[in-house]
Amino acid sequence: MRKTIFRFLLGSILVGIGINFFFLPHHLLDGGMIGIGLISYYWLGIKPGLAIIVLSIPLYIISFFHNRQLFFNSIHGLWLTSFCIDVFHLVNLPLHIPVWISIFLGGITVGGGIGLLIQERSATGGIDLIAQVICDFTKWNVGIFILVIDIVIILIGASIIEATSFLYSLLAVVIVGLSVAAMSRSRNDEEIY
Repeated sequence: MRKTIFRFLLGSILVGIGINFFFLPHHLLDGGMIGIGLISYYWLGIKPGLAIIVLSIPLYIISFFHNRQLFFNSIHGLWLTSFCIDVFHLVNLPLHIPVWISIFLGGITVGGGIGLLIQERSATGGIDLIAQVICDFTKWNVGIFILVIDIVIILIGASIIEATSFLYSLLAVVIVGLSVAAMSRSRNDEEIY
Protein backbone atom coordinates (compact mmCIF):
# COMPACT_ATOMS: atom_id res chain seq x y z
CA MET A 1 0.00 0.00 0.00
CA ARG A 2 2.82 2.43 0.86
CA LYS A 3 4.55 1.63 -2.42
CA THR A 4 1.35 2.42 -4.32
CA ILE A 5 0.80 5.72 -2.51
CA PHE A 6 4.45 6.65 -3.09
CA ARG A 7 4.17 5.91 -6.83
CA PHE A 8 0.92 7.89 -7.10
CA LEU A 9 2.50 10.86 -5.36
CA LEU A 10 5.84 10.72 -7.15
CA GLY A 11 4.21 10.20 -10.55
CA SER A 12 1.87 13.15 -10.05
CA ILE A 13 4.65 15.41 -8.78
CA LEU A 14 6.87 14.49 -11.73
CA VAL A 15 4.10 15.35 -14.19
CA GLY A 16 3.46 18.67 -12.42
CA ILE A 17 7.15 19.57 -12.46
CA GLY A 18 7.64 18.50 -16.07
CA ILE A 19 4.69 20.50 -17.34
CA ASN A 20 5.35 23.68 -15.37
CA PHE A 21 9.15 23.90 -15.31
CA PHE A 22 10.00 22.46 -18.73
CA PHE A 23 7.00 22.65 -21.09
CA LEU A 24 5.12 25.85 -20.17
CA PRO A 25 8.14 28.21 -20.26
CA HIS A 26 8.74 27.27 -23.91
CA HIS A 27 5.05 27.15 -24.88
CA LEU A 28 5.25 23.40 -25.58
CA LEU A 29 2.37 20.99 -25.81
CA ASP A 30 2.04 17.46 -24.53
CA GLY A 31 -0.37 14.86 -25.77
CA GLY A 32 -3.35 13.20 -24.15
CA MET A 33 -5.63 15.03 -21.79
CA ILE A 34 -2.63 16.99 -20.47
CA GLY A 35 -2.08 18.29 -24.00
CA ILE A 36 -5.73 19.24 -24.30
CA GLY A 37 -5.41 20.99 -20.92
CA LEU A 38 -2.37 22.91 -22.20
CA ILE A 39 -4.23 23.85 -25.40
CA SER A 40 -7.08 25.21 -23.27
CA TYR A 41 -4.54 27.15 -21.18
CA TYR A 42 -2.73 28.68 -24.16
CA TRP A 43 -5.93 29.44 -26.04
CA LEU A 44 -8.44 30.33 -23.29
CA GLY A 45 -6.36 30.89 -20.14
CA ILE A 46 -8.06 28.00 -18.28
CA LYS A 47 -5.93 26.27 -15.65
CA PRO A 48 -4.59 23.06 -17.23
CA GLY A 49 -5.41 20.85 -14.22
CA LEU A 50 -9.00 22.05 -14.08
CA ALA A 51 -9.45 21.52 -17.82
CA ILE A 52 -8.05 17.99 -17.52
CA ILE A 53 -10.57 17.09 -14.81
CA VAL A 54 -13.59 18.57 -16.59
CA LEU A 55 -12.75 17.10 -19.99
CA SER A 56 -11.96 13.67 -18.52
CA ILE A 57 -15.39 13.20 -16.91
CA PRO A 58 -17.09 11.56 -19.95
CA LEU A 59 -14.18 9.16 -20.43
CA TYR A 60 -14.22 8.24 -16.75
CA ILE A 61 -17.92 7.46 -17.00
CA ILE A 62 -17.16 5.05 -19.86
CA SER A 63 -14.36 3.49 -17.82
CA PHE A 64 -16.67 3.02 -14.84
CA PHE A 65 -18.75 0.57 -16.86
CA HIS A 66 -15.79 -1.31 -18.40
CA ASN A 67 -13.21 -1.64 -15.63
CA ARG A 68 -14.19 -0.42 -12.17
CA GLN A 69 -10.85 -1.14 -10.54
CA LEU A 70 -9.06 0.93 -13.18
CA PHE A 71 -11.71 3.64 -12.77
CA PHE A 72 -11.20 3.91 -9.00
CA ASN A 73 -7.39 3.80 -9.26
CA SER A 74 -7.47 6.44 -11.98
CA ILE A 75 -9.70 8.85 -10.08
CA HIS A 76 -6.84 9.24 -7.60
CA GLY A 77 -4.33 9.74 -10.42
CA LEU A 78 -6.54 12.29 -12.16
CA TRP A 79 -7.17 14.41 -9.07
CA LEU A 80 -3.63 14.23 -7.71
CA THR A 81 -1.94 14.94 -11.05
CA SER A 82 -4.31 17.79 -11.90
CA PHE A 83 -3.72 19.23 -8.42
CA CYS A 84 0.07 19.00 -8.83
CA ILE A 85 -0.07 20.63 -12.28
CA ASP A 86 -2.06 23.58 -10.93
CA VAL A 87 -0.05 23.89 -7.68
CA PHE A 88 3.31 23.85 -9.45
CA HIS A 89 1.89 26.42 -11.87
CA LEU A 90 1.73 28.82 -8.89
CA VAL A 91 5.46 28.34 -8.22
CA ASN A 92 7.26 31.00 -10.19
CA LEU A 93 10.89 29.94 -10.36
CA PRO A 94 13.10 32.11 -12.54
CA LEU A 95 14.48 29.11 -14.43
CA HIS A 96 16.01 29.77 -17.83
CA ILE A 97 16.57 26.28 -19.14
CA PRO A 98 17.44 26.00 -22.84
CA VAL A 99 14.64 24.57 -24.96
CA TRP A 100 16.52 21.39 -25.95
CA ILE A 101 17.23 20.52 -22.34
CA SER A 102 13.61 21.33 -21.43
CA ILE A 103 12.34 19.03 -24.19
CA PHE A 104 14.51 16.18 -22.96
CA LEU A 105 14.04 16.68 -19.20
CA GLY A 106 10.35 17.52 -19.56
CA GLY A 107 9.74 14.47 -21.74
CA ILE A 108 11.47 12.13 -19.31
CA THR A 109 9.89 13.76 -16.25
CA VAL A 110 6.33 13.75 -17.61
CA GLY A 111 6.76 10.31 -19.19
CA GLY A 112 8.25 8.90 -16.01
CA GLY A 113 5.38 10.29 -13.95
CA ILE A 114 2.74 8.90 -16.29
CA GLY A 115 4.62 5.60 -16.42
CA LEU A 116 4.58 5.30 -12.62
CA LEU A 117 0.83 5.90 -12.59
CA ILE A 118 0.26 3.34 -15.36
CA GLN A 119 2.30 0.80 -13.39
CA GLU A 120 -0.24 1.26 -10.61
CA ARG A 121 -3.15 0.90 -13.09
CA SER A 122 -3.94 4.59 -12.88
CA ALA A 123 -4.09 7.48 -15.34
CA THR A 124 -3.49 11.22 -15.49
CA GLY A 125 -6.59 11.86 -17.56
CA GLY A 126 -9.33 10.25 -19.56
CA ILE A 127 -7.28 9.51 -22.67
CA ASP A 128 -4.68 7.49 -20.74
CA LEU A 129 -7.55 5.68 -19.05
CA ILE A 130 -9.32 4.76 -22.29
CA ALA A 131 -5.97 3.76 -23.81
CA GLN A 132 -5.45 1.28 -20.95
CA VAL A 133 -8.94 -0.17 -21.43
CA ILE A 134 -8.38 -0.58 -25.19
CA CYS A 135 -4.89 -2.05 -24.72
CA ASP A 136 -6.19 -4.55 -22.17
CA PHE A 137 -8.40 -5.96 -24.94
CA THR A 138 -5.95 -5.64 -27.84
CA LYS A 139 -2.68 -6.43 -25.99
CA TRP A 140 -1.03 -3.43 -27.67
CA ASN A 141 1.64 -1.56 -25.75
CA VAL A 142 -0.19 1.22 -23.94
CA GLY A 143 2.76 3.59 -24.28
CA ILE A 144 2.86 3.28 -28.08
CA PHE A 145 -0.93 3.64 -28.29
CA ILE A 146 -0.79 6.79 -26.16
CA LEU A 147 2.07 8.11 -28.33
CA VAL A 148 -0.13 7.90 -31.46
CA ILE A 149 -2.98 9.74 -29.70
CA ASP A 150 -0.50 12.32 -28.39
CA ILE A 151 0.76 13.10 -31.88
CA VAL A 152 -2.82 13.63 -33.08
CA ILE A 153 -3.41 16.08 -30.21
CA ILE A 154 -0.18 17.93 -31.01
CA LEU A 155 -1.36 18.25 -34.62
CA ILE A 156 -4.64 19.73 -33.36
CA GLY A 157 -2.71 22.17 -31.14
CA ALA A 158 -0.49 23.27 -34.04
CA SER A 159 -2.96 26.02 -34.88
CA ILE A 160 -2.38 27.87 -31.59
CA ILE A 161 1.39 27.60 -31.14
CA GLU A 162 4.30 28.80 -33.27
CA ALA A 163 5.88 26.47 -35.83
CA THR A 164 9.06 26.02 -33.79
CA SER A 165 7.05 25.24 -30.64
CA PHE A 166 5.07 22.72 -32.67
CA LEU A 167 8.22 20.92 -33.81
CA TYR A 168 9.68 21.01 -30.30
CA SER A 169 6.38 19.68 -28.95
CA LEU A 170 6.47 16.75 -31.38
CA LEU A 171 9.92 15.83 -30.11
CA ALA A 172 8.82 16.22 -26.49
CA VAL A 173 5.80 13.98 -27.08
CA VAL A 174 8.01 11.30 -28.63
CA ILE A 175 10.25 11.39 -25.54
CA VAL A 176 7.20 11.25 -23.23
CA GLY A 177 5.75 8.36 -25.26
CA LEU A 178 8.97 6.37 -25.29
CA SER A 179 9.40 6.90 -21.54
CA VAL A 180 5.84 5.69 -20.91
CA ALA A 181 6.35 2.76 -23.31
CA ALA A 182 9.51 1.71 -21.47
CA MET A 183 7.76 1.91 -18.10
CA SER A 184 4.58 0.20 -19.31
CA ARG A 185 6.74 -2.55 -20.76
CA SER A 186 8.19 -3.06 -17.29
CA ARG A 187 4.59 -3.25 -16.00
CA ASN A 188 3.82 -5.95 -18.55
CA ASP A 189 7.01 -7.80 -17.58
CA GLU A 190 5.94 -7.69 -13.91
CA GLU A 191 2.54 -9.13 -14.85
CA ILE A 192 4.16 -11.98 -16.81
CA TYR A 193 6.54 -13.01 -14.03
